[in-house]
Amino acid sequence: MSIQTVGVVGAGTMGSGIAQACAVKGIRVILIDISQAAVDKGLAGISKSLDRLLAKEKITAAQKDAALACIQTSTDYAALKPAQLVIEAATENHEIKNKILAQLDALLAPETLLATNTSSISITQLAAATSRPDRFVGMHFFNPVPMMALVEIIRGLQTSDATHAAVTELATALGKTPITVRNSSGFVVNRILLPMINEAFFVLSEDVASAEDIDAGMKLGCNHPIGPLALADMIGLDVCLAIMEVLHQQFGDGKYRPSPLLREYVAAGRLGRKTGQGVYSYAK
Repeated sequence: MSIQTVGVVGAGTMGSGIAQACAVKGIRVILIDISQAAVDKGLAGISKSLDRLLAKEKITAAQKDAALACIQTSTDYAALKPAQLVIEAATENHEIKNKILAQLDALLAPETLLATNTSSISITQLAAATSRPDRFVGMHFFNPVPMMALVEIIRGLQTSDATHAAVTELATALGKTPITVRNSSGFVVNRILLPMINEAFFVLSEDVASAEDIDAGMKLGCNHPIGPLALADMIGLDVCLAIMEVLHQQFGDGKYRPSPLLREYVAAGRLGRKTGQGVYSYAK
């Protein structure tokens, strides 16, 4: 099965990134969000991202125009009907995702594949909200999607070989490297990465070192391209907290207990780059 039309639900950072990654490869995209303002913001973000590539001479003006022409936007789920695959890229919240997936399942043709971009929630549990668990799969892209080469392909208990093969083929067509992961909370990358970020918040809260020195230590001592606290700001502290809460709940192990400082920052609305303030300040 060669996927030519992809629906994306959620025009935020991840959803718009997925839409861009598809569009630059000539794959038709139907980008959906709950409000016209959200859709317009997502499309504007894609246009700015393409402008940056254009300025770096990575693409031509004609290629930018062609990519934007591949993207159709709407606030109506019915617009997704022509899609062969629909990727849910909404907020990392189980209830919200279940509601969206149930709506999509009722609307889409039986043969349409459903995927979720969840970064930690059980694929088997999310598939249970639909009548097509065999045609349901996890496709976990990484931020920023146009730049990051990895896609985790997560098989739920009932994901079929054909579904797995179709989305693996799509990921490869997007120029990504897919890895297959068994359904387990946090999958591979976030199960390893997020506890490290969480520990960095514990170290910061205990005043072991400043945020700058914690990040410098991991960059220079472990050859990481970005420190864990700066990375948390890029990911979004609310997303980091949500993933840690899932890991803590699913595994019942104290090593996954979210840092109280991380909780405090999220409660204060200091979510990172997207709000202009997280561990660091991004005020213009």
